[in-house]
Amino acid sequence: MKVGIFFGGPSREREISFAGGRTAFDHIDKSLFEPVLVFVDGTGRFRLATPDILQHTAIRQILPEVSGFSVYDESLPEDDWSSQYSEIKPDDFKQHFDIAFLAMHGPDCEDGSIQGLFEWYKIPYTGPGLMGSAVGINKILQNELIALVNGQQKKTTVITRDAWLRANKDAFFSSLVEHLGLPVVVKAPHQGSSIGVAIIRDNNLSAFCRAVEQCFFTLTVEPQEWSALSDGDKRDYAQRIANLDESIGYPVVAEQTGTILRSPQALLDFLADHQQPVTLSSVHAEDEVLFEEFITGQEFSCGVIQDDEGMAIALPPTEVYNVTSFDFKSKYQSNTTRKRIPVEASLEHNRKIQQAVAEVFTRLGINVYSRIDGFLTPDGRVLLHDPNTIPGMSPASLIFKQMAEIGMNITNSLTYLIRQSLRERIRTGKDTFRLRQMLTDLDGKLAQRKAQPLPEQTIGFGPTDESFAEAKKEYNRLAAEGKVKPVLVYTKSKLESHELPVYLMFKDTIADLDAAQHQPRHPLVLETAERARHVVAQYL
Repeated sequence: MKVGIFFGGPSREREISFAGGRTAFDHIDKSLFEPVLVFVDGTGRFRLATPDILQHTAIRQILPEVSGFSVYDESLPEDDWSSQYSEIKPDDFKQHFDIAFLAMHGPDCEDGSIQGLFEWYKIPYTGPGLMGSAVGINKILQNELIALVNGQQKKTTVITRDAWLRANKDAFFSSLVEHLGLPVVVKAPHQGSSIGVAIIRDNNLSAFCRAVEQCFFTLTVEPQEWSALSDGDKRDYAQRIANLDESIGYPVVAEQTGTILRSPQALLDFLADHQQPVTLSSVHAEDEVLFEEFITGQEFSCGVIQDDEGMAIALPPTEVYNVTSFDFKSKYQSNTTRKRIPVEASLEHNRKIQQAVAEVFTRLGINVYSRIDGFLTPDGRVLLHDPNTIPGMSPASLIFKQMAEIGMNITNSLTYLIRQSLRERIRTGKDTFRLRQMLTDLDGKLAQRKAQPLPEQTIGFGPTDESFAEAKKEYNRLAAEGKVKPVLVYTKSKLESHELPVYLMFKDTIADLDAAQHQPRHPLVLETAERARHVVAQYL
């Protein structure tokens, strides 16, 4: 089965999506699937790529600089990519792959847009379908629907851009604090991975206005402040706008004139001749901003999978701690954020989290898999938010760690995702006969592997972090190759060695591994593994 791995994309999360493509390509079972790399550029064009593209650690490393600035391809000449990777049209997808594996995040990528494109062209794709995807990207609608499902109460307010521009900012902030209290959480409602999230902790009007502008993806340039900057500082400012993890990204619109500025140099040239305040707005700016009350409690993230009957199975939740806000930088760029499985709470409260997550997953029309975040409050309430319909796909992502707790390595997890997605696409009643043939063929190969198990190959490692890291790398390589069943063996000393279960592979250091080996497994993890046993058995 040829699997088109779609990665990159036009959203602000494209670098995370680029890394996810590498994970899928490296870890997909090559004995079952033939991976085909499809890089999606910033303008949404589909390009056949070769594995050499994955030698780069970021998209902008592939692209030429423009006037000395590092930019994305929205700032490049129209045909800049044509000599590097050939473009393919949706009409031609079936010539290149049988199913699309989606490793992309954010608007256009997990909101139903590309899912609808695939449905139109009768291409099966991984992850939730149209309805679950549309709900999963809309934080305003999520809050309303989750409240309908489980009755949770969370204070929220929404303001449109037009209303914000007309509003008395001081009066609006005062009424907001009176309604929601402090801190106030400010969110861009159609972004993923906590992009466009700010927390206002103090009664500070200036900080609040900056946060709202950030979530509308707008910036204001005052002429006096601009003229006071050095040439180097001006270039740094223009460059930062291109950095999607911290600013609004090009192209931008100078709202007072309607001028579209596609690159840092174009911005510098425009501002050099402009003597009035300039409001810069992303061409993909949000039209609404969501305000939520700040929830005090233990923050968690909980994955959900399905069995063949469509029954939701919540995985062991991961608690996220030692962090002030689980935003984009905390998720992907911080070395201080800590995580543990399950939540450090009673067994009853962990079960309560799983029950709430599974119910919301089902009632919101999500399928295949998802990751749902939330809080366990000090008084024992479970408050959910932000269903993530295409969870992050780095090798250390939470969804893979939680799958490991029930016995599935990354390669098994990717096979589950492809197979279960086929099963769910069949339920739509479109192209059913062909999809059933694909599913039957894949199931036949999985059954053959169970009937004739792969030979085991031992990978030994000693009590050093370097040895542990190399052994895990080799394990993942062999698992993806699909010719042997890799087994990790930890030789702690001449007298002591242990075969390592999959869930311990995700420990970061030997010290963490040693500590985990002497701890009994949490009852919730054992319960979940038993509940998911019939699913896991299909892939081992």
